[in-house]
Parts: sequence; structure tokens; C-alpha cells
Amino acid sequence: MRAFLLGMTALLSSLNAHAQTASYREAELPLADGTLMTYGISIPRNDEVKDTPRPLVLALHPGGQRTAGYGTWFARTIVQPGIASLNAIVVAPDCPTPRWAEEGADQAVMKLLETVMQEHKIDRRRVLVVGFSMGGRGTWYFASRHPDFFTAAIPMAASIGGEPTEKLATMPTYVIHSRADSVVPFAPAEKNAKALEQLGKPVKFEPLDDLPHFSMGGYVPSLQRGVRWVTDRWQAR
Repeated sequence: MRAFLLGMTALLSSLNAHAQTASYREAELPLADGTLMTYGISIPRNDEVKDTPRPLVLALHPGGQRTAGYGTWFARTIVQPGIASLNAIVVAPDCPTPRWAEEGADQAVMKLLETVMQEHKIDRRRVLVVGFSMGGRGTWYFASRHPDFFTAAIPMAASIGGEPTEKLATMPTYVIHSRADSVVPFAPAEKNAKALEQLGKPVKFEPLDDLPHFSMGGYVPSLQRGVRWVTDRWQAR
């Protein structure tokens, strides 16, 4: 409970501090099957040099009851406070399929990112995918399938699914998981991270002690630490 309250305090503080530097607008992307994928996008307001390439962050929302704009809500309330130091362009789609980790979602999201790349100046050396629970599983999925596009990943409260070990963590990957998670077990996540570390992969595992699965706000301080860790690795290249 104490960690949850501290996390929520950090979340509210970060939201207030960065309210003037990030705003989201919602749009729709036509898909090949004739449907539309709703997504939110945030462009830094304080962009002093409009032609300066910016980092790109893909935010993948968790599962649960979904309404239009769910991705935007997740990005605005959880992701933005954690990644604000990047001054990045953030893209937050609503999952167009039952899960992120499937071909239909993959095709739709990568089409969206290609569109964003065409419309905005992106620093291709700094492209981060981050997600929670189902979105964290999607983070592993997208990072393993598109190592030529993404340059860092932060999966939170997530399983790796059936991804082959050799395809995981080919880029700086900061894994966050709580021991108190009763939905996505902690032990497999810790075991996987340790195995990747032993293989020499660029992985950092941050365990949390007493955050239930649905206390996403408590992950914000860890996400902030993850972004600093990722940034250090980007700068060291």
C-alpha cells in the first residue's frame, strides 16, 4: 500500500509538472480491412527547433474493458509522466485486434508508425516501445519482430509469451515487474530476465515489492528510471 501511494503521488506530481509540455490529439488510420484504428499522438509543445529530430515512443495499452481513446488515456496518465524527459513524439493506438501480439495488430501499428515517420522528423536512433500487461507482452512482441525499427523496450507487468530467447532483448530492454502481481506471475519474468542477462543481452530487471497488478500508477517512478537507463545506453553508442 505504501508503494502504491508513493507511486500515485509521483504520478500526479509528474502529470502536473508536464501538463504544459504534452497534449494529445486523436485521429484515425484506415486499415486494409476497411476498419479504422483510433490512436492518440502527442507532439512536444516546447519544440524550439521544429526541424530537430525527436525520439519516438510507441505506447501499448493493457487489456481490460476498452473504449475509444483507451490508448490515449494510457499514454497520458501512465506513459507520459514516465517518459517526459525524452521530449518525444508519443503514439498511442487502440488495439485493433483482441491482442497486441498478433499479425493484424502488428501490421496496423507498423503502418501507423510509418505514417508518423513520414509526417514528422524522428531520431531513428531513439525509438522506444513501452507497454503494460497485454501491452507489455506486445512490447516484447514488437521489439522481437522489428529490431531494425525499435532501439529500446520497456515491458511492464508482462509475460514474454512464446518468443524465442534469441530474439529477445536485442536492444536495451528495461523490465519492470511486481512480486505482488497475481495476474502475470513474477517468477517467470525474473527467470527470463536473468537468463537474458547471462546471455550478455542488454537487460535490466527492476523488481517491485507490493504493487498489485492493476496499480499501474505505482509503476511510473520505475518507468522514469527505465527511461534514464535507456537514455544512457543510447548516448553510449
